[in-house]
Amino acid sequence: MRASTVAVLIATIIVAAAVSACSGRGISPLAPEYEYEEDLTLSLDGSATMTVNASLPALIALRGLPLDADPRVRADQVKTQVRDLYTSPYADVRRVSTWTRHGRRFVGVYLRIPDIRNLPKAAPFSWATYELRQDGEEMLFKHTLSKPPASPEDAARAGWKGNELVAFRLHLPARIRFHNSRYYDTNQVRDASRGNILTWEQRLGDRLAGKPIGYAQDTKPDVMEVRMDKESILYRTLWLFALAFAAAVAVLGGLIWMTMRRAPADPPTSSLPQ
Repeated sequence: MRASTVAVLIATIIVAAAVSACSGRGISPLAPEYEYEEDLTLSLDGSATMTVNASLPALIALRGLPLDADPRVRADQVKTQVRDLYTSPYADVRRVSTWTRHGRRFVGVYLRIPDIRNLPKAAPFSWATYELRQDGEEMLFKHTLSKPPASPEDAARAGWKGNELVAFRLHLPARIRFHNSRYYDTNQVRDASRGNILTWEQRLGDRLAGKPIGYAQDTKPDVMEVRMDKESILYRTLWLFALAFAAAVAVLGGLIWMTMRRAPADPPTSSLPQ
């Protein structure tokens, strides 16, 4: 084997290992970097989990949180401040992490939420409203945003270049019937990934200016809207499994009954003379 071929194979193995390692952490090497990101997993009863990944300047500009954006602040101090701000009767903070990127301090906050409809009562989510209710034969979910408190001058002091993104990701428990997720740069419909995951993206500058993130004509200007089935995908799957199991048992029982019915009778016994 030539040396060049060996070198190509080694390089391929190294790249594959790097991609696999990134995938194992749930990070794609081609995934966009978000300055602010909400990842919400919703249940039909309103309970939810959420992960917020954001830079401290974004939390200050978008949410008006009293934080120090200086990346030199100790990590444990940042975690304590963020935990205290996000802890409330409406959200239970389970984990806080921190890292630095592009010279800015980032935090990740993992929350358990008893009822998503009450979450705006917590200060870090007071800029939004959440609606979840039955509407006819479907369940309706709406996430409405308001204009952030920061001004463009405040954003200019944060050191942003203008190409930063914010994102809102939604994991739904039921089959999606309608949504208004669009690509922020083309306004084209953005299909759900993996069947039930929707993403809304927007330029950070547009978010700070209060520009709408949902573009469907039949929704309000700044609303992320979804309509879905009343029954969860898991519920339907369990019912289908139960029906398939019952059908298999019925077929097996029928085959056993037919086999026993068609079996030949034992021949009559005769007694020999003494």
